Amino acid sequence: MSDSQAEQPLRERVERWLAREMPIIQMHGGTSAVRTADPDTGEVVIELGGGCSGCSVSDITTGNIEAELLTWDEIEDITVRVPDARDQLGGPDQAESIMGIDRTEGGRGDWGSSNPGKDHL
Repeated sequence: MSDSQAEQPLRERVERWLAREMPIIQMHGGTSAVRTADPDTGEVVIELGGGCSGCSVSDITTGNIEAELLTWDEIEDITVRVPDARDQLGGPDQAESIMGIDRTEGGRGDWGSSNPGKDHL
């Protein structure tokens, strides 16, 4: 790392690294945000969202981010969070989608029954 890079705030360096080394996040419709980057404690918290929520390879992505950033001398603890897509939609207790349509209609939802019942047209 050059002297000019070392002078940049930790948050900025992590954000630049994410954009440069993890383009797959944006390529797949995901987002990343550095929520915490404390140079005094070495704690870094990154949150992935957008297409990362519910993505089947998000565990691999988070593992790769953690493995690389833990090699940085100034980082002691790294947490990468990926919110559960179901939580963002109101969780399994929400009966309707934002549009007011039953998410389980036609078996497309993953909560509840895919059988709409006898009153369904």
